Amino acid sequence: MRWAGLVVVAVLAGYIAVLLGDARHFYTDDTEAQYVPMWQLLGAELRAGRFPAMVPWEWMAGNYSLEEAGLYNPAQLLVYLLAPSFDDLAGYATAVKFVFSAIAALGVFRICLAYGARAPWAALAGVAFPFSGWFLFFDEASWFTSQTGTAWLVHAWASAVLYARKRSGPIPLFVFLYLALTIQYVFPAVEAALMIVAVAAGEYLYQRKWVPVLRMLTAAGLAALASLIANLPLLLSSQATWRGDVSTIHNDPFLTVPWSESLNASLPSTVPAFTAWWGHVQPLPMVYIAWFVIPALAFIDWKAAAKSASEWSGIALFAVATLMWTAGPGAIGPLRWPARVLPMLAIAVLVLVCVLLSRYGVFASSRRRYAAAGALIGLLFIRSFSAAPELLVRHVLAVVAVVAMGAGALWLARHRGVAAAATAMIAATMPIAFAQVAAAPETPLSYGFPERRSEMLAAFPDFGGRTLQLADRIAVRDEERTLAGTYGSIALGSYAKNMGLQYVNGYTPVGHAAFAGLLCMAWDGGTCPDAYRRVFAVEPSTDTPIVDLMRLDRVVLQRAQYPDAGEKPAPPGWAFVRYPGHEHQIWVLERVNPLPSPGDMIAHESGVHATVMPEAGLTNRATVSSGTGGRIVFSRLAWPGYTATLGPSEIPTRAVAGTFLAVDIPPGTHNAELTITWRPPGLSISLTAALLAVLGIAALHWWYRREDEPAVEEPAAERPRVAVS
Repeated sequence: MRWAGLVVVAVLAGYIAVLLGDARHFYTDDTEAQYVPMWQLLGAELRAGRFPAMVPWEWMAGNYSLEEAGLYNPAQLLVYLLAPSFDDLAGYATAVKFVFSAIAALGVFRICLAYGARAPWAALAGVAFPFSGWFLFFDEASWFTSQTGTAWLVHAWASAVLYARKRSGPIPLFVFLYLALTIQYVFPAVEAALMIVAVAAGEYLYQRKWVPVLRMLTAAGLAALASLIANLPLLLSSQATWRGDVSTIHNDPFLTVPWSESLNASLPSTVPAFTAWWGHVQPLPMVYIAWFVIPALAFIDWKAAAKSASEWSGIALFAVATLMWTAGPGAIGPLRWPARVLPMLAIAVLVLVCVLLSRYGVFASSRRRYAAAGALIGLLFIRSFSAAPELLVRHVLAVVAVVAMGAGALWLARHRGVAAAATAMIAATMPIAFAQVAAAPETPLSYGFPERRSEMLAAFPDFGGRTLQLADRIAVRDEERTLAGTYGSIALGSYAKNMGLQYVNGYTPVGHAAFAGLLCMAWDGGTCPDAYRRVFAVEPSTDTPIVDLMRLDRVVLQRAQYPDAGEKPAPPGWAFVRYPGHEHQIWVLERVNPLPSPGDMIAHESGVHATVMPEAGLTNRATVSSGTGGRIVFSRLAWPGYTATLGPSEIPTRAVAGTFLAVDIPPGTHNAELTITWRPPGLSISLTAALLAVLGIAALHWWYRREDEPAVEEPAAERPRVAVS
């Protein structure tokens, strides 16, 4: 427990060091544009007593059964419930990310212990991981779902090993794997599957028994079965989204990492050479793992380690598999950008090195080992210099620092013991993290959003009702990304959710393909210049403008994209409205006359008479009549999962313009109740699967408790061999 506590304290110290380097490091890119606003919206919905699987008015990103929302993950729900209580969004995001980084660090710590490492070395691996290159600069800084998925995956890994070796029951594996799989993000799911396969293969090589392996695989399969409720809707709805084609496999150089970049893993100054947003040479230490992992290879007794290779073979198998994945293909269905797997490689390398150091470390004075360590550091320097020769001075300073820290650690290991050496190595993590973050350029992916909701609300127009914004992030100049500029008038990404405004636009990695095509709307909610014409165009089959089918109250035009729009006549039925203080940024179009029947979900009737259908909720009713038959079009996206009943009978739904939900009413209908219901596709199957999974894991736990077979003996960590002169 003492070393576990040290892990948490050290991660906190590392976070403080990072914030000293860049106070906004954990509030950038997708975190500010997608995740934090989503936390605010979903938290408000949950507090209002609504389970937000669908937020209908948020057309672009409101189907949260498909988004990276983790609605069936208890930890995620807690994040949402707390979010509306915080005004400082950057502070809340940082606090949440620290918690998940500490969870991830403890998970790596547990993996090392499961493979027989001593606690000091396990703690070193645990603390080093959150400050490895890709995880620190991308997953923690921006891609929150990757961070959370990884945090639970490492605990699932440790629990899988412990269960296979009968040192723990199946429930921890089931729970942690369920948490990893219900993030609703494909990378952690596939990485978890790869991890389970590697552990299964490794445990068979170690134990030479099928029963422990099959038992572990069964528990993992039950967790996957329970997680269907989070993942089946996306599979069943994929054809309506941008992610419809899951069979494509192709290669391209973008974020595909050559294996030679592994030689950069221990030099803090490394800037790897592969194609990404900054061109061919990246200004961030993406492939950095930890300053000690490569030089430490010289201080392992490899002959002794090879004799018990089967005990740690699962780690090696996972390391090899992830190393191969980072090099391509560039896309496998929805799995694009192989560099995203670098945290998995970092985990495998850290665990493998620290387990081997713990059990087979040799720290006695040895010229041969010093020469080997020097050669490895020389390779680090040559590879890093080759990628970025203009940073020669920085690379030389990094080499000096690694040599000095390594020499200090060796002296401590020989004279003060492994615990002192590991503690000093942990402490070295903080200044390295500070230096790397402070030296990093500002990411071009940042939006630069304000940090406080109260300031956003005070600056933004009070836009009630449903708003569509036509704007493009590219048209925003850097100097205008302030509340006095763009962010006082224009809501990029999911910014509007921070203020509780009902904007159609939103940030989504999924997207409704037909709707996005209808208004040429991108993943970040931005639109092309032709969107203005398109939204006021008439949909032919209904002879109704798109803007009316969407039942919009307002259309906001970015002046940078439409510089003279307000100087021309407004579309029929609309007028330009002046909002003092915002004229420099936007034109605002509002209806001359309010929409009839406010809150009505019905957008168009043809040959049908219908009462108002209140749009609140996901089950909506109206009374309809039609003598000759007709059609009703609703102001809802035609997502899979909708059903319609007319009286006691189900009737088919259809899509108008590939976008709007519609039903045909048969002739002779008189005062019949029409009910429109949306539920996540496959809900009944998912609930049944979850129930079976819970029953199955209960049975597996009962079997575990009844078995008399002794646990696999934990490998004893060999004491470090040191000089005795």
